[in-house]
Amino acid sequence: MKVYETTEIKNISLLGSKGSGKTTLAEAMLLECGVINRRGSVTSGNTVCDYFPVEKEYGYSVFSTIFYAETAGKKLNFFDCPGADDFVGNAVTALNVTDAGLILVNTQYGVEVGTQNIFRTASGLKKPLAFCLNKIDAETADYDNVVEQLKDIFGPKVTVAQFPTACGPGLNAIIDVIKMKMYTFGPNGGAGKEEDIPAEFMSKAEELHATLVENAAENDEALMEKFFEEGDLSTDEILDGMRKGMIDSSIYPVFCCSAEKDMGVHELMDRLASIVPYASEMPAVKNNAGEEVKLDENGPVSIFFFKTTIEPHIGEVSYFKVMSGTLETGADLNNANRGSKERMAQIFCVCGQIRTQVDKLRAGDIGAAVKLKDVRRGNTLNEKGCEHVFDFIKYPAPKYQRAVRPINESDAEKLSEILNRMHEEDPTWLVEQSKELKQTILSGQGEFHLRTLKWRVENNDKMQIVFDEPKIPYRETITKAARADYRHKKQSGGAGQFGEVHLIVEPYTEGMPAPDTYRFGSQEFKMSVRDTQEIPLEWGGKLVVCNCIVGGAIDARFIPAIVKGLMDRMEQGPLTGSYARDVRVCIYDGKMHPVDSNEISFRLAGRNAFSEAFRNANPKVLEPVYDVEVLVPSDVMGDVMSDLQGRRGVVMGMSSENGFEKISARVPLKEMSSYSTALSSITGGRSSFSMKFSAYELVPGDVQEKLLKAYAEQQED
Repeated sequence: MKVYETTEIKNISLLGSKGSGKTTLAEAMLLECGVINRRGSVTSGNTVCDYFPVEKEYGYSVFSTIFYAETAGKKLNFFDCPGADDFVGNAVTALNVTDAGLILVNTQYGVEVGTQNIFRTASGLKKPLAFCLNKIDAETADYDNVVEQLKDIFGPKVTVAQFPTACGPGLNAIIDVIKMKMYTFGPNGGAGKEEDIPAEFMSKAEELHATLVENAAENDEALMEKFFEEGDLSTDEILDGMRKGMIDSSIYPVFCCSAEKDMGVHELMDRLASIVPYASEMPAVKNNAGEEVKLDENGPVSIFFFKTTIEPHIGEVSYFKVMSGTLETGADLNNANRGSKERMAQIFCVCGQIRTQVDKLRAGDIGAAVKLKDVRRGNTLNEKGCEHVFDFIKYPAPKYQRAVRPINESDAEKLSEILNRMHEEDPTWLVEQSKELKQTILSGQGEFHLRTLKWRVENNDKMQIVFDEPKIPYRETITKAARADYRHKKQSGGAGQFGEVHLIVEPYTEGMPAPDTYRFGSQEFKMSVRDTQEIPLEWGGKLVVCNCIVGGAIDARFIPAIVKGLMDRMEQGPLTGSYARDVRVCIYDGKMHPVDSNEISFRLAGRNAFSEAFRNANPKVLEPVYDVEVLVPSDVMGDVMSDLQGRRGVVMGMSSENGFEKISARVPLKEMSSYSTALSSITGGRSSFSMKFSAYELVPGDVQEKLLKAYAEQQED
């Protein structure tokens, strides 16, 4: 295989909603380039890109798959990304590594929520984008209507570069308004036959050509001057202007094809080879030190590992991008993250499971290695003297959680290993061993996402697992001041145990003044603060302890033991056993014994005094509340709002965004457990949502009563 220069490499993500035909297009491209001799199909489970067992079982892409196409003297590296929103992490990885995105739109359905979601993600990363309207041979395809949708939603930057002479099963020709030629196809597709545009389509073609030329010329002063002088540009000049326009996202070209019939695929690839920016033309990536690292094939070798898969009969396959220099087989590199050395004994270019060994890869290219000694996803390998470290891929927050456990408890350790391995393959599968909840919490992008993981564990690793409802990380706090005292006394022959602690608790807020005087009934307690400890709690909030002991009632050496006793109860609140937060404790009196007092005595006295005072301080349970944004079609907005309100959600606002309605709400985490499934059911899969933690807030009285009752029953059991 030819070794391509950095200036001959283009990296492209194939994006779009589920069912838009990305994997089918990938098969057609591979056939056009001669990588395969016969096309597979998604329904038959024999495509190059969907080769994992779970993908064959379900008939959809789960992982982004890399393949390359050699055309017009250039190497196009493609990432076939999953269309389901649940697997967005793979698209995020691909977009960070590639230099442009091609968004496929199913012309039967038009612009879907998934189309908008991926557009928002790609444009947020400032990636050049083009559209391809696929399935124009379908019975209900309506090309012109979908183009109007694109323009309405994404604006005047949407620029038609191709259109079909007719949609539907009779499709046999596409008109290219860049070259102003028509391409006709036989029943088996393939490269089209170039012909002149018929008179009946000339007026439409000329109008679209004029718009295209004007939009292309805007991106270059020399082209703009020529356009004003001559009123037109050559094909090469148009393509050059489009490429420059894509770099600064001032043009979104629109192409069309029938990937299934292989009509327009050859022409699409030709256009991508011309207008997609070269890897070397895109802004340089910054390393962790904030330094720009240019794609210089003559620079020091540095490669970034962005993806790991575990494949049957092979093991670990690690995918990388050459960030700088020219990587050669046998190179000895240093792992900047793990401090180890690695020899690149073999390097490959990949098309799904098809691996082609190569001698070298230049900056900007994509490659793979197998069975490396000590490399993980996210690691950077450098040649001696180079110290780059890259960490530029940021993943979306999870939206769906389940507690997971093996049916056989003895498999717990093995399950942990499996889940950690799967996190390496898809970093949006998050695993947490929650000490607080005493559960293994598995987080993902939706029910579909976690169900896929369950299938893989049960079918690939032969372990039966169970999903449970995750417990909610409630918090406990107090709403007024209270006092209590407790004497711990124990005699067991010889030295005994004695410790007595008097304390006052009150709600803590940041910046509150030092304690002065408290009144409980007819009693008044004046505080003289000798020392204050502020203890930030790892679960949020603070415990503030004021030592107000006077006259040596308790020796200073016992104060740390009392604080430990307080922390015992902060870690297991008396109401529901949840973590407590935002409490100030004033230790103002007590007693000790010259022989029997010790640390354990004061720890127990402090713990019990705190428990009693906490219960008398009008304690409340807090629940986590999340900011939720839902993007929905206008015809189902009322249903979605009603559902949110039924989940104790408070709608904070509504707005329109690119033809959809956006609802902003604040909803308790407890009520979001099955939201992704419910939202899909209400809207027929036409909606999406995101959520992020906002704050802890008091639960309603009726909810608190249920929680206290449930905890009391649990303690009895």
